Amino acid sequence: MFEARKSTQTKVAVPEIARPEPGRPAAMTLLTVVGEHARFEGKFDITDSIQIECEIAGEMTVGGKLVVGEKGVVNANVHTVDAIIMGIYEGNMIATGNVEIAETGRVSGNITTDSLVIAKGGFFNGNITKMENAGARGVVAIDEKRDPMKQSQYATR
Repeated sequence: MFEARKSTQTKVAVPEIARPEPGRPAAMTLLTVVGEHARFEGKFDITDSIQIECEIAGEMTVGGKLVVGEKGVVNANVHTVDAIIMGIYEGNMIATGNVEIAETGRVSGNITTDSLVIAKGGFFNGNITKMENAGARGVVAIDEKRDPMKQSQYATR
């Protein structure tokens, strides 16, 4: 009775993990937390990069790039490599790489970094502390960075 029944197994395609070629960097993994109405609170340790499009509060340690999307709201103390703020960020941040506040970004708090870029329209209220790194780049206004004429004016002062 049951022997006549055919097997209906479904094969699931499992994506292969791309291995970088020798001498080439691995592709960046970006974890995305989406959900306009979602709210997470606690201590987060993320080994890769993350994009946030919801509300997060607490403490975050990010081993890659922190991206706060336009719908993202972060109220946390953060240790990260790089950060791009397009939404709202409140708290203290230590970034060993670059921090960028986009034109839609709103930041309230203290930032410790080597490189900070605030786009026209971006908002920042807090203190900046330069990391103790001899080979670090300075804080440059985005207009100066894009306009070579302004760069030469400041170089002759």
